[in-house]
Amino acid sequence: MQRITHNNGVITYTFDSLATLPVKAHVSTRHGGVSPAPWNTLNFSVKRGDERERVAENRRRFAEAAGINPEDVTHARQVHGTGVAKVDWEEAGETLEGCDALITDAVGLPLSVVFADCTPILLYDPIQHALGVCHAGWRGTVNGAALATLWAMQAAYGSDPNQMIVCIGPSIGPESYQVGEEVLALAESKLMHGAQYFCHPDGPDARPYFDLWQANARQLAEAGVPLDQIEISGIDTAQHTDDFFSHRAEAGQCGLFAMMAWLAPA
Repeated sequence: MQRITHNNGVITYTFDSLATLPVKAHVSTRHGGVSPAPWNTLNFSVKRGDERERVAENRRRFAEAAGINPEDVTHARQVHGTGVAKVDWEEAGETLEGCDALITDAVGLPLSVVFADCTPILLYDPIQHALGVCHAGWRGTVNGAALATLWAMQAAYGSDPNQMIVCIGPSIGPESYQVGEEVLALAESKLMHGAQYFCHPDGPDARPYFDLWQANARQLAEAGVPLDQIEISGIDTAQHTDDFFSHRAEAGQCGLFAMMAWLAPA
């Protein structure tokens, strides 16, 4: 990923694999906003105690940095599920309820999802010129949120998995994400080769560590997306709280960052 400092002080990351493609994406950091601690500074959540006016200004600043009209940005009211909403210009600026992924083939329509350790996933179909963005925490990963997004794009646009470009953004990494045995059990029951996404340390606190990056990448690969067309940022939010919010590392006392993406003219 490439780190960009914008003229208004907002700092974002972009994906290397999209550099020459007609699709744009920015992952925000915690820099360039107006919120005080513990949401400092570019927070996009009103549910964690921050004021609505500050969050609105943060959204405006992020959109300004990306060169987007903030009134056009479409958001998802995420529920840690697998729901996917198909979006067109009629939904521009809305917050769509009960979904964790948004898809569109509308050029210029920005889609946004938010995170604080969960996995940002972008899917781009260069043949049909269609886009999907997805939020996948451990529940979404185990239940196939990324696959649901892929399947929705297949159904809506005729997307071919073999042609898809996938980007997996900053999230909690496999060295930081220790989970309970119940998460391992669910993954083993629901995912093909689910146990391979867990590391088991020795010692008194030997709970497993979950690799969200590989769990999502391999599910998509098993569905037909070539592994060499999947970019994994490798940025662990729990180890980079200087740049990103981390629910785990900051004990829930933090904001949310965002991934915003849109289709450029092909």
